Amino acid sequence: MSESSEISALRREYVAAGLHREQMQADPMLQFEDWMQAALTAHPDDATSMTLATADAEGWPSARIVLLKRYDERGFCWFTDFRSEKGQQLAQNPKAELLFYWRGLERQVRIRGRVEQLPFADGETYFHQRPRGSQLSAAVSDQTQPIDHRITLEQRVAKLDDKYADQVVPCPETWGGYCLVPEHFEFWQGRENRLHDRFRYTLAADQWRLERLQP
Repeated sequence: MSESSEISALRREYVAAGLHREQMQADPMLQFEDWMQAALTAHPDDATSMTLATADAEGWPSARIVLLKRYDERGFCWFTDFRSEKGQQLAQNPKAELLFYWRGLERQVRIRGRVEQLPFADGETYFHQRPRGSQLSAAVSDQTQPIDHRITLEQRVAKLDDKYADQVVPCPETWGGYCLVPEHFEFWQGRENRLHDRFRYTLAADQWRLERLQP
């Protein structure tokens, strides 16, 4: 049997739970809060990991895992270097989608919307909450740009650490946060025989409309 055939034969059933309309909150942010708290209880190390999908001005997509650092009535926030690939793409096309996958709970959440850059003060505050080593690494890295060798990065970190010995590491102006303002949610619960439960929230005229989707 070829390797591709072996992959195509892989199967597993989804039996953790079902999802019914009467269980769904009217506000998708409250529904997300319920599911996030369940994920934090079940798998706290990975609960805030999310795929961030962006696209450039020509429509070419890219996706990567980032960490959710805040969510509230405004939206979903993360922090990064504005010069990174995702930063460049968001400057060209400020729309994105987030995907949370909680394997043990057999759940996914997709969240789509427009992305806004957070005020510098927000990024600076979070920057200084990070461990010093993470601050130094963020400050020396021109994220996504080529470099000759890892040792070059390590030397930059050591040099910056010496420069600001016993001092606060300044937050670079090129580093900060983004907030995705949601316009679309989809909650997915795996079910047996691939007859999954899917519910979509769509924002229209400042009201959330909820509908069940076929799997």
